[in-house]
Amino acid sequence: MRLEVALPVIIPLFFGALTLTLWRWRMAQRVATATGTGLMLLSALWLLAATWQDGILVMHMGDWQAPFGIVMVSDLLSAIMVVLAGISGFATAVYSLTSMSKRHEAFGYYPLLHLLLAGVNGAFLTGDIFNLYVWFEVMLVASFALLILGGERAQMEGAIKYVTLNLVSSAMLLSAIGLLYGLTGTLNMADIAEKLTYAEDPGIITVIAMLFLVSFGIKAGAFPFFFWLPASYHTPQVAVSALFAALLTKVGVYALFRVFTLIFTQDVAYTHGILLWVAGATMLTGVLGAAAQYEFRRILSFHIISQIGYMIMGLALFTPLALVGGVFYIMHHIIVKANLFLVSGLVYRLKGTYELKELGGMYRSHPMLALLFLVPALSLAGMPPLSGFFAKFILIRAGVEAEAWWIVGVALVVGLLTLYSMMKIWAEVFWKAQPEEHANRSAHGSAGSGVLYLTIGGMAALTVFIGLGAEPIYRMADAAAHQLLNPSLYIDAVLGERQ
Repeated sequence: MRLEVALPVIIPLFFGALTLTLWRWRMAQRVATATGTGLMLLSALWLLAATWQDGILVMHMGDWQAPFGIVMVSDLLSAIMVVLAGISGFATAVYSLTSMSKRHEAFGYYPLLHLLLAGVNGAFLTGDIFNLYVWFEVMLVASFALLILGGERAQMEGAIKYVTLNLVSSAMLLSAIGLLYGLTGTLNMADIAEKLTYAEDPGIITVIAMLFLVSFGIKAGAFPFFFWLPASYHTPQVAVSALFAALLTKVGVYALFRVFTLIFTQDVAYTHGILLWVAGATMLTGVLGAAAQYEFRRILSFHIISQIGYMIMGLALFTPLALVGGVFYIMHHIIVKANLFLVSGLVYRLKGTYELKELGGMYRSHPMLALLFLVPALSLAGMPPLSGFFAKFILIRAGVEAEAWWIVGVALVVGLLTLYSMMKIWAEVFWKAQPEEHANRSAHGSAGSGVLYLTIGGMAALTVFIGLGAEPIYRMADAAAHQLLNPSLYIDAVLGERQ
């Protein structure tokens, strides 16, 4: 039994229960949360090291062999995603130590945080398509509760759109799973992939594939189902926004990568062709929405959408280099996007607003914060030698090699517009003088901001590391792409022990 496969799920569940028992002791909850997310990160790193060394790891729950029992599976993509969840969760927990209000803590912030992380890791590690749905629902319940934490009007408006569309997505996913089960008689993803190779009606497989595409596309925030995201992500506490930006849509992206490399590969020209058009439209609509905004977190929310397009582009091109670029882009983006939201939270703490027109002068008053903003901002825009440059370079080169010229053009234009949006934030927040009527505006001042600076600085250092240390990251992404392009490796690891 490979216990390390289950630990990233067991640890947040345990600490979620522990923080519930510590309900009346806020400081104990904070310590438990920082400890729990730190241990989850360590377990994730252990899992990645074990997967890198031993290959795809499988844990059979209750010692029931697949496909009859439930399995948890860690290939390199799963392990990488769990590590990224660990980094994001730990950074959010540390940031929350001084940024989360007592009122929000009293509503159960810490147990919900652990429940969300358990749902995310469960989705990354499950080898059962129905349990993927279950973990999505765990994640949805926790994220909805975090979204409405505090019960403010803006939160409720965003939450209604968020939960309504995600419930539609869940219903569609459950229907697609039912059709897939009726066709194959199994819920184990490896077994489904094996049985679909012998299916007699490819048309019904393509129909089911489109249902999965729409369902996971909604959860990923892809075109044309993205409108719930910018309506909701800017409304909760900033630590919650950062965690959502880092992980929630990436679970949808991960699910797309999983099913469209393992299960639905019978009609690549059609299914992945649609994915490519979705990628291009997602990039354009997201970046154009960001260019029109003048509220810090709304700009960042729209950019989540545009960057999702780059990830889907890597999957849609479906070449070895493109998949490498897609995995690399996910690694880069989770760190960068979470950090930008954390920066926006510190700006709000110092100045009391997210409106760009009411901000200014922070380059002079807070030069370190200005520098810490530039690192993830320029990385998001793809400036060398930061992580975003290499991620975009790999994807664009893959597009050129595949002679997909139009998506290459879209990716380049979106990169320029992303740079424009980031420089708009720089000019409005840091460079121009703050308007006199808002010059003395402040929410909390700089008290307790040391922990926030430390968290943001650590995430910025990771961005620089991924850029300057791109070769080992590339090799890891390349190994993950190799496994994705060879589904027999996954199938043999899961089903190889059948008698």
